[in-house]
Amino acid sequence: MICFPPAKINIGLSVKSRREDGFHEIETLLCPVALCDVLEITASEAFSFHLSGLPVEGDVESNLCVKAYRLLQATFDLPPLAVYLHKVIPAGAGLGGGSSDATAMLQLLNEFFALGLSPAQLWQYAVQLGSDCAFFLHNRPMLATGRGEILTDFPVPQLSDYRIVLLFAPVSVSTAAAYGAVTAQLPAHPLTDLLAQPVETWKDCLVNDFEQSVFAQYPILASLKEQLYDAGAVYAAMSGSGSALFGLFR
Repeated sequence: MICFPPAKINIGLSVKSRREDGFHEIETLLCPVALCDVLEITASEAFSFHLSGLPVEGDVESNLCVKAYRLLQATFDLPPLAVYLHKVIPAGAGLGGGSSDATAMLQLLNEFFALGLSPAQLWQYAVQLGSDCAFFLHNRPMLATGRGEILTDFPVPQLSDYRIVLLFAPVSVSTAAAYGAVTAQLPAHPLTDLLAQPVETWKDCLVNDFEQSVFAQYPILASLKEQLYDAGAVYAAMSGSGSALFGLFR
C-alpha cells in the first residue's frame, strides 16, 4: 500500500506566548502544497525500514514513521512490516515533511490492518507524534492554534488565483533552536482579519514571527525572500521555522 504525504506552508505565523508545558501558543494558517514524499508499506516476516531520496538524520527508531508504527503497535500488537520512505521534502525546511510522513503512516496502518480508527482517534495518536501532525489528516487550509494541534477549517478561495513557488537554501533550521530564539508577543491584529484582506495587502501586514531571528542567523534566507519579490511574487515568506521560502505568483 502506497501514499504520497504532502508538504505544507505557513501563511502568517504568530508565536504568541510560552506555555507552562514548554510549548508555545501559536496561530497560523496551514496549507498543503503539491510537494510530496512517497511512503509504502508491505507485509514482511520481520520489521524493516528503508530510506531513499534526500538524507534524514538519526537512527531508524527516531524516524517519525517508525514512531507511528510503534505507537499503534503498542495498542494493536501489529505484525511486522517492510516500510519504504522516499524523501522529497527537505528536512529542516519548515514544510512539515516528517510530520506528514508520520500521519500518513497512521492512516496507512489504519487501512492496511482494518483497525477501524475514527478521525478523532487518529487525531489523538497524531498529536502524540508532533504538534502539526494532526493537520495532515486534512488536505485543505486550516487555521492552527494551541501548539498547532487545534484546527479550524479556514477556506482561502483567493489562493486559487495564485501558484506557489518554493525556494530552498542549503540551510537546515532546528525547530527547537528557532523557538528558543523567537520573541513571543501578541499580534497587533488577529490573523483571521489579515487573511481576509486581499492578497496584495499581505506583504505589508502578514508576518512570520520566526523570520527576524532566523534571517539574522542565515542572511541568505532574507536574500531569497527578496528574490521572490523581485521575480514578481505578490506575497513571500518563510514557512514555519524555516528554512524554505515560498512566493505567491499570479
